[in-house]
Amino acid sequence: MLISEIFYSVQGEGTLVGVPSVFVRTSGCNLRCRWCDTPYASWKPEGTEMSVEALLQAVNAHPTRFVVVTGGEPMVAKEMPLLLQKLREAGKHITIETAGTITPEGVPCDLASISPKLAHSTPDEAAAGKAWVEKHERLRFQPDVLRAWCSKHDFQLKFVIASEADVLEVKAVIASIGIEIPPEKVLLMPEGITQDALKARQMLLVDICKREGWRYSPRLHIDLFGNKRGT
Repeated sequence: MLISEIFYSVQGEGTLVGVPSVFVRTSGCNLRCRWCDTPYASWKPEGTEMSVEALLQAVNAHPTRFVVVTGGEPMVAKEMPLLLQKLREAGKHITIETAGTITPEGVPCDLASISPKLAHSTPDEAAAGKAWVEKHERLRFQPDVLRAWCSKHDFQLKFVIASEADVLEVKAVIASIGIEIPPEKVLLMPEGITQDALKARQMLLVDICKREGWRYSPRLHIDLFGNKRGT
């Protein structure tokens, strides 16, 4: 698999925030989000080819059972099912960070961290090209795939929020899944890659969460390290 980076840090987002975890970031994505904070794993995929065996060795070098498989979109990697099975056999707690555009198809997963992409994620045609804009719009929202993830695994739904206007779209996505979604499993994160940008939106999101019963998720890694690789 093409691996963008593998590193040991604390989880910066979601229900496991603060937990020491090994992050395996695959390179390659089937979407082109306008505000993507890891373009080196999506818009311009780069990395090193690594075998499943080499990845397991790298993961096992750290004193934690928590592993986060992320991207890009990790589910596009052809050997991902094998890696996940080997991680399960090694007794790891597996979080899969996914946009929810590819069905799980029985892969081992302890926490499906699903980030459905809202309309504001669609890139500019000038930046991405017409073909990518059309592909992104076609793939970014797939209720049947979201339902499969939420039905088969413990999950959290993470939404990147830019403004109050996004709330109606979040509600529409939740309704489209077609199963009961506990409100505390809906997590809102402010859009932004700097501390200033995140702080500018955080109270808006806190107010929305208090009103709807949803959960506010910080982006701890930005606060601790800034927007840089290996954190």
